Amino acid sequence: MAAAFGQSKPGLDQVLALLDRASGSFKSVQTDFVWDQYQKVVDEHDVQKGVMYFKRSGNNTDVAADIQSPPPGKKLVVKNGAAQVFTRKTGQTTTYDAAKNRESFESFLALGFGGHSSDLTKNFQVRYAGTEPVNGVQTYKLELTPKSDKVKQMFPLITLWINQQTGMSEKQRLDQGEGDYRVATFSNTTLNQPLPEGVFRLK
Repeated sequence: MAAAFGQSKPGLDQVLALLDRASGSFKSVQTDFVWDQYQKVVDEHDVQKGVMYFKRSGNNTDVAADIQSPPPGKKLVVKNGAAQVFTRKTGQTTTYDAAKNRESFESFLALGFGGHSSDLTKNFQVRYAGTEPVNGVQTYKLELTPKSDKVKQMFPLITLWINQQTGMSEKQRLDQGEGDYRVATFSNTTLNQPLPEGVFRLK
């Protein structure tokens, strides 16, 4: 696959092998995040900050995001085929069918957090784009082109920066076309440690 993009295959194979090693031992992750949604037409950044949690549940990964800034924030939980968003300001919970929107939810939530390389290469054309420092650590840079036309319409290109030691995402960028993009950066990441009680439940 790498040859088709003019890249040496050992570089891509090295990163995919790292992802598989990380996937084999993956149980959970807790990480701080900053989401930056940029809209070019109005030249505006919508920045949200908080804590994310990932936990392996059978063949799936449960995801929770506690958005703390701007206050009062929101909480998002993706579990058992459903995605729920609780808005603290209104006290309302909205539920989505994550199974019907599997591509869109997985595209910006769980990439680079415990997934097997075969899942990546099944859903994306993967290009190895070298190494780059992020958050003071060295990362491997992967450029993903969705194979699904539905996902490609939403995200023509997704870029991952993978920590060379842990195999976890340090940064993600989802290009949305027309100059719009969403960037997620992660910090204070802890791997395979007990998570706080109730993080995958909405009160």
